[in-house]
Amino acid sequence: MSEGSSNRPVISLVLGILGILCCALCGPVAWFVAKQELNAIAAGHAPAAGEGMAKAGLILGIIGTVLLVFSLLWIFLFGGMAVFQGLAQR
Repeated sequence: MSEGSSNRPVISLVLGILGILCCALCGPVAWFVAKQELNAIAAGHAPAAGEGMAKAGLILGIIGTVLLVFSLLWIFLFGGMAVFQGLAQR
């Protein structure tokens, strides 16, 4: 990275990937970090070189957040707890 560049686009991209692959809790964090970086780029406080990675992190963060919401809905509302209870009694 060059001097003055931000590492937030990379962080948002990595968190977005983790949010989809293994840790859904990283999705909202990726969304937040990417949005902050895109706002900083738009305001001229951050270099525009990281805009692509920040946008990718934003999209992956949104997808990871949606997956997190769906998994929580399944666990708490649609019988996921019953499935887990049945597996625990084996």
